[in-house]
Amino acid sequence: MFLFLKILFTVFIAEMGDKTQLMLVALTSKYKLKDILLGTALAILVLNGIAVLAGGLISSYIPLWVIRLIAAAAFLFFAVSSLNFNDEEEETGNSKLSLAFLAVFSTFFVAELGDKTQLTAITFGANEGLQSALTVWLACSAGLFLADLLGILICLILKGRTPASLLNTAAFFIFMIFGILTLHEGLEMIPSKNHAFVFPVTAGISIFFFLLSIFIFIKNIKKKPV
Repeated sequence: MFLFLKILFTVFIAEMGDKTQLMLVALTSKYKLKDILLGTALAILVLNGIAVLAGGLISSYIPLWVIRLIAAAAFLFFAVSSLNFNDEEEETGNSKLSLAFLAVFSTFFVAELGDKTQLTAITFGANEGLQSALTVWLACSAGLFLADLLGILICLILKGRTPASLLNTAAFFIFMIFGILTLHEGLEMIPSKNHAFVFPVTAGISIFFFLLSIFIFIKNIKKKPV
């Protein structure tokens, strides 16, 4: 029991203020609570299962810079998709609900892959051995989920009192900032003797993304019924 609580508390503290916690705050303005909770919970269980049982196998086969660039693309995609300023929730069918669940799962999975909380799970898994693998897995998953749940609850409180357009704007900036920062981080991780290309590439993609966002924003405003 002590081991469980120690790991839970460690992971909970490690996740506080992390980018995935803020990402879930942004996702709350886009998707229903059920899809967010299911997608997040499944991603956490899978990620920590991989971390505890397989250790660093994924990072051994997939370079961390590739994972970071994929995460950056996911962040920027969700930033653009947040530009649909509609104060009324659309009715969704089963197919759209399933897509929402998969979107939350895949985005959280890629964003958290190789992050400090997963590295924490790998460390505890290595220290405690396979005999404590189940305890480590459950404790890491519970700590991560509770920390992210706090972010979701805060956004849900704001969601009931704040216009959807304002929440979508906040979501856009959260995703955009983390997308650009993660992109820069991934480019810096590319094996190279000279990283002079990192800043101009980051700046170029950022400018292109900003112009694209303005275009999409104006297009959505024109489509919005009066």
